[in-house]
This record gives sequence, C-alpha cells and structure tokens, in this order.
Amino acid sequence: MSSSLTFSLIQPSLAWEDKTANLGHLGQLLESITTKTEIVILPEMFSTGFSMQPEKLAENMEGPTVQWMKDWAHKKRIALTGSVIIEDGRHYYNRLLWVLPDQTVGYYDKRHRFAFAGEDEKYTPGKKRLIAQVKGWKINLQVCYDLRFPVWARQQLENGPNSQPEYDVLVYVANWPERRSHAWKTLLTARAIENQCYVMGVNRVGNDGNGIYHSGDSMVIDPLGEVLFHKAHEEAIHTITIDREKLDEVRSRFPFWKDADHFHISQS
Repeated sequence: MSSSLTFSLIQPSLAWEDKTANLGHLGQLLESITTKTEIVILPEMFSTGFSMQPEKLAENMEGPTVQWMKDWAHKKRIALTGSVIIEDGRHYYNRLLWVLPDQTVGYYDKRHRFAFAGEDEKYTPGKKRLIAQVKGWKINLQVCYDLRFPVWARQQLENGPNSQPEYDVLVYVANWPERRSHAWKTLLTARAIENQCYVMGVNRVGNDGNGIYHSGDSMVIDPLGEVLFHKAHEEAIHTITIDREKLDEVRSRFPFWKDADHFHISQS
C-alpha cells in the first residue's frame, strides 16, 4: 500500500440547472490544478445543482456529463468523482460516479433520499455501497444526506483475528445548505472519529434556484477528528496529501475499532 494519497477538493459556485455553464466553469477549475493530484472530488449534482426535475435534466450513462468526466479523468490522469442526475432502466438516480483515467466508470446510487425536499418522490434509492481502491487505499463514497445515517457508513468487520477496518477514507459529496452547516461539520467529525478514518466532505457555495444559500464548509478531517482543512463562503480548490503512517498509528495506538459490534447491513 502506498504511504500517501493526494486529493483535490473543488468547492464551486453552481449555475442553476445549467449544465453547459457548470461544466465549462468546472473545466476551468480542473485546468487550474497544476500540482500533482490523484483524486479530484466534485460536489453532489455538480452539473445542475440539487434539482427535483430529473425528467428535464437526467441523462444516461452515455450522456455528455459522463463523457465530460471521462475526458477530464483521462486528460489529468486522475480519478474524478461527484454525483449526477442519471436515468437508468426507467428510474432516476442521484448517482455518484467514480471515473478512472482509463475511462472506467464505477458508481454509487444515493441510498438516503432527502424527503424534506421531495427527493424520495423523484429518485430511486441505491441498494449497495461503493468502496473504491487507489494504490491500496480503500475509499467509501457517499452522498450528502447519507451523512445523517451512521450505520450506512460504519466500518463492517469480519469475524476472526485478522479482521481489519473495511476502508481508510470516507468521502461525502453534497449540496448541504448553510442553515444546517453546524450539523454538517459535527457529523463529518463524528464519522471520522467513530470509523477511525480520514473524512472528506465536499460541498458547493452560493444560492440555488430555490433561494437556498450554501456556505460550502468543505472539510478534511483526520482519524482523530482533527480538522486539516476547512473553507466557507467562497469558491475553493484545495489539494491535500493524507498519510498512511498517521492512519496506522491511530488505529494501532487506539485500537477502538476492534471492540466494535459485528453486524450486517441488508443492501436489498
């Protein structure tokens, strides 16, 4: 396993339901990343904003936004991730895409739909988690409202003396409103502490088409709950390298994960 892994977090302002404007702007932000990076994280519904009009905005897995992600992943030689409105099998999904430099695409469909905004009426829930691997690091990829449901993110341990934590990094892509930013920051920190992993939360800034303001508050948190990066109220690109030695030291010095309850999540 590699001793380090480098991420770039993009916290953008988004144009409401305007794919052309958003992909053009995000392309400029991606182009501006000149330092070496391996994984770039975009927010939830980065091409449209958090829209409840999938019948108007959805595309399939061969659509222009997916192709845009493939092109940038290949051009920058990165893994590129963020969520998009996707139509698949006559269903609409808030789908996180994980796109590799060779244009391979993995995906995770948001499990917990935000009923407070009617997301449960428009989108179909996901049935399984996605844990990606880069250079031996395991990365659990989730979307926004999933953050409020700790069981879905909880490290699942196998029985036996050789059991190890299931993943090393937990990523949340989001359109999380400023009015609930305290919950966002608190829960991101809790997920890091309880799972003894790095956590990255990537949010947007600015007002959406419903007049809801987003303060960003994108964060990187280490396995002890210490904040390594936090940015609010303005666009930002932040590149950070996380350290395997720090992660191993925390898990070895404080092996709380070994005392966790064994359980199984039904993913049907």
